[in-house]
Amino acid sequence: MVSTRKIPRLLISAPQGRSGKTTVTLGLLSALTQQGLKVQAFKKGPDFIDPSWHTRVTARNCRNLDCYMFDEKTLYNSFTTGSREADINIIEGAMGLYDGVDLEGSGSTAQVAKITQSPVILVVDTRRMTRSVAAMVLGFQKFDPAINIAGVILNRVARRRHEKMLRQSIEKYCGIPVVGVIPKNEKIAIPDRHLGLIPASEDERLHAALEEIRKVVAEGVDFDKLMEIANSAAPLEVNGAQKLTCKNHSHLKIGVIRDKVFSFYYPENLESLQANGAELIFIDSIKDKSLPEIDGLFIGGGFPEVFTEELQQNNSLRKDIRELAHTGLPIYAECGGLMYLGRSIKINDKEYDMVGILPFDVEFTDKPQGHGYTRMKVIAANPFFSQGTVIKGHEFHNSRIVNLNPQAAFAFKVERGAGITGEYDGIIYKNVLGCYNHMHSLTIPDWARNFVKAAEEYKKLK
Repeated sequence: MVSTRKIPRLLISAPQGRSGKTTVTLGLLSALTQQGLKVQAFKKGPDFIDPSWHTRVTARNCRNLDCYMFDEKTLYNSFTTGSREADINIIEGAMGLYDGVDLEGSGSTAQVAKITQSPVILVVDTRRMTRSVAAMVLGFQKFDPAINIAGVILNRVARRRHEKMLRQSIEKYCGIPVVGVIPKNEKIAIPDRHLGLIPASEDERLHAALEEIRKVVAEGVDFDKLMEIANSAAPLEVNGAQKLTCKNHSHLKIGVIRDKVFSFYYPENLESLQANGAELIFIDSIKDKSLPEIDGLFIGGGFPEVFTEELQQNNSLRKDIRELAHTGLPIYAECGGLMYLGRSIKINDKEYDMVGILPFDVEFTDKPQGHGYTRMKVIAANPFFSQGTVIKGHEFHNSRIVNLNPQAAFAFKVERGAGITGEYDGIIYKNVLGCYNHMHSLTIPDWARNFVKAAEEYKKLK
């Protein structure tokens, strides 16, 4: 049944990356949540780290909207489904508003704005700029008239005089309001490292920066005007039967290693396993000394290279995983999970023992070894994907596989991306599949069904 629903929403974008939109978005999410609103965050593009912060401040799972992995219908339905019960929905863009993979702007934040029909708030880094800000904003307004740039947030503003000139220039020449002013403030920078911000799960001390961000944004933004813009968005058609229906598989248990080491999980991937009948059992790779009773295991991405010593010390858990893998336990591992399943991780000439079920070692480097969108074709039988399936995903890793057994079997032929060898990804051992590729279950619904089926078959054999 299709109906229309009012969905208050905003899309936060910028003329270019590093303009401060992530900082501003976090401040808005935090301040609105503290006002007692139910705030739903979305992140444009493939990303786990920014959404971890969004999830932390709103206490609701942030969801990704990606024009490469998703077709337009899937993206639209994901947005309208995820927006249920929220008082306001905020989408954080990526890069510059119109930056895409080609001259038409395919995959851009602007494309997400069009699909979701969202008003855009432009965050502008105003350093070394006064009246020229109006020319910049006006250019963004005129570039694509289908995009509704509804307001501006001025970031890194120097002084009152600076603010006055910026504000008057935009309101005179662009005809849209300045809905916020964020002053220069070194205290509101969240620390980052080789793949972006540090994940929210890692270090509680980082949350002092988040509190400072909330205070600055709460003081500098006109929330009444912001909500007025969000509420002005046109109603959207929604499918009343979008909610996942869970099946019952007699207490089938799939373990998920989710902790400060392995934290890269799309919420839909976990939800799809539950919808197909699995009970999820969460495991800590550092604190838990043994595996619980499980029928399958999912190990997501993360930063095992940061916690190599702690992972090595938990020998009993690694031994459990290795022994159950030999018995046929279905194990699906992405990126950091792949690294963990190898024999060792080498950093600065020191090697740390890992699970040792897959025939390779891992070497960590200072430069990206794979970064961006991927396209994989399934070429070999495995428990999770049907042969011939094409998987659109993404990868980002500074590690590389070394000392690989030449007899290793691969599930994927790489059509775009780096994978493990440049030509192949997805090492198979019995019911284990480890890959650098990250996939999203909304685009490959068979993954969850097949995973649960493999877990069922394994449970019968125990």
